[in-house]
Amino acid sequence: MKLKCLWRVVHVARTTGSELEWYTTSQVAAASSYSVQQIRDLERLGVIPSSARQSNGYRRFTRIHVTALRAYRDLAISVGPVAARATMQDIRRLPHDEAVARIVVLHVGLARQREDALAALRALDSIVDESADEPPAVPGDSMSITELSAALGVRASTLRFWEAEGLVAPERGGSQSVRCYPPGAVRYARVVAALRAGGYRIPAIHGVMVSLRDLDSATDAREALRSQLSNIAARSVALLRAGADLAELLESPAPGNAMSHCG
Repeated sequence: MKLKCLWRVVHVARTTGSELEWYTTSQVAAASSYSVQQIRDLERLGVIPSSARQSNGYRRFTRIHVTALRAYRDLAISVGPVAARATMQDIRRLPHDEAVARIVVLHVGLARQREDALAALRALDSIVDESADEPPAVPGDSMSITELSAALGVRASTLRFWEAEGLVAPERGGSQSVRCYPPGAVRYARVVAALRAGGYRIPAIHGVMVSLRDLDSATDAREALRSQLSNIAARSVALLRAGADLAELLESPAPGNAMSHCG
């Protein structure tokens, strides 16, 4: 039994490519910049593998735990802490090919966000270019809510919601106060649609629209979208860093199991 247990420890050491070293919770905290309590919480949540225990009950960690903590930190930067926790849990319980696919999906998601932001930026530039050559509005040169919703590819209820949020202000005409959208309101609606396509939420769009008094100040919307692209790039770099650590975790046995049944 003792020989079998020793073989298992040596096997883990060879698999990880170095001699097996044990670390206390405090040592792992110092190496990872997490607090002792955070490490305990992350272990309890299944973000990092379970630690081995000494006869006195103290936890024993390995460098794989430090790698897992580093991977989680970068994942949290790239996709947020909730998705990061779910990913760390999934790669430990899923079959190898499914775990790899789980990570690939994160890259695809960020790439899609970047494409959306670029599409929104192109749409905004197109709106500004069109407005420069647009003739002055004439009476009756407006769109109904049905026409505008069809032009933007959104529901009429979405336009009413944007109106309630102060993003778009249609005019009211006729005895039934029917909404109509003059050219200025149409442009605002198109800017809102472009920002929504870029992944912006209503509060952020509201801040842009408040300062967007006319299309000459569309710089604010452009800067917001360029900031979004910079943010996506930074998150993508963090995901690339996490990828190297995640690959190591996928190829490593659970460190806590090496001595879990040793006497």
